[in-house]
Amino acid sequence: MRNILASPLGQIVLHWLPGLVLVTMVAGLVYGTAQHSLRAGADDPQIQLAEDTAAALAGGQTPQAVIPATKVNMAASLAPYLMIFDAQGRLIASSVQLNGGPPILPSGVFADARQRGELRFTWSPDPQAGVRSAVVVAPVTGPAPGFVLAGRSLREVEKREDDLLWLTTVAWLAGLGLTGVASGLLVWSRTGAGPLGRPPAAAAPRDDRA
Repeated sequence: MRNILASPLGQIVLHWLPGLVLVTMVAGLVYGTAQHSLRAGADDPQIQLAEDTAAALAGGQTPQAVIPATKVNMAASLAPYLMIFDAQGRLIASSVQLNGGPPILPSGVFADARQRGELRFTWSPDPQAGVRSAVVVAPVTGPAPGFVLAGRSLREVEKREDDLLWLTTVAWLAGLGLTGVASGLLVWSRTGAGPLGRPPAAAAPRDDRA
């Protein structure tokens, strides 16, 4: 083992390891930061929609007055949608449909909303069909308390996340290749030997007696 590490190939690997770690850390940090920004930004329209609708309901407007008349197909549309629930979590009005009816929220959502206030999470009512939404649940105060859910498909955001992962992977592989080449050149310049330990062939002596 010691002989392997002492060989030019082993020296290249030893010099390459810090670069491998650094490139991997930078790629992971860049991907994680950008992915988080993309996912957090997917909530922005729903935050405004949920809070404005909750404020309108608290001000005395009826659910039918604030819910759009057009139904959104959750499996196909990128349009935002609204769902309004009473204080017990029963659906009052909805502008979204999935498979011919309103989608069913996971159990525990309203209990969490009562404790924490506004909720933001990814909702997958039909994972097999790839239906995923970024949703915001806001509490409604006033004489008719309840909850407002505003959601929107994550389809385009997830496409951008896939593109980001591909670009980050390409950059990571390129970084590994560059650091590997740099490590090989560094060892070569110090030892004069190739990666297999063979020094470059010496030029044949010239015969000047002719």
